[in-house]
Amino acid sequence: MYGIQQSTIKEKCLIFGAELIYLIIAYYVLFIMREPTAVAIGLFIALIITTIRLTAMMFIWLPRGISWQEAIMNSAAFGIYYLGFPILFVMSSQIPNATVIIIGWVLFIGGSVLNTASELLRKPFKDNPANKGKLYTGGLFKYAIHINYLGDCLWVFGLALLANNWYALIIPISLCFVFIYGYIPKSDAYLQHKYGAQFTAYRKKTKKLIPYLW
Repeated sequence: MYGIQQSTIKEKCLIFGAELIYLIIAYYVLFIMREPTAVAIGLFIALIITTIRLTAMMFIWLPRGISWQEAIMNSAAFGIYYLGFPILFVMSSQIPNATVIIIGWVLFIGGSVLNTASELLRKPFKDNPANKGKLYTGGLFKYAIHINYLGDCLWVFGLALLANNWYALIIPISLCFVFIYGYIPKSDAYLQHKYGAQFTAYRKKTKKLIPYLW
C-alpha cells in the first residue's frame, strides 16, 4: 500500500475494469429492473462521477503504484458501493425525501472535493525532490492527519442517502470503522517509521480524522 513507485498499470486496469462492470450492472438494476426515477438517475450520475474522479486519480493526478492486494481490495470495496447502493435503492419502499436527497448530494460533492483537493494540494510538495524525507503537514492536512479519509467517509455517506434506504447507512458506518481501526493505525505506523520525530510532533498537535474533534 505504501512506498510503491512503479506505475503498476495492470493493477489499476483491474480496478477500472471492475468499475465499468459495476456501472453496467448498476444501470440494469436502476433502470431495467424498475421504472426509472429522478432519484435513480441522480444516484447513477453520482456513481459515474465517482468513476471519473477515481480513474483520474489513479492514472493522471496521483499515479502512484498500487499492489495487487490493494487492487483486489479496492475492487471488492467499490463493488459494495456501485452495486450495494443501487440494490438497496430498488429494494426500498421509502418515499424519497427532498431534504435527505439534498443533504446526500452536499455530502457526496463535499466529500469528493475534500478527498481530491487534499491529495492534489499535497502533490507538488511530494513531487519536489527537495522535499525528500520531509513530512507534508500543509494544505488541508494541517487540519487532520487523515483528512483525505474523512473525504472518503463523507462521499460514501452521501451515496448512502441518495440510495433512499436507511439500511444503506450500514455501508459508510462500516467504512468509518475500517478507517478508524484498520487504515489509520496502519498508516500512522508507516508514517512514524518513515518520518520519526517529524510525525511525532505532527500528531501531537493535529487531530487524526475530524478537524477540531478527533
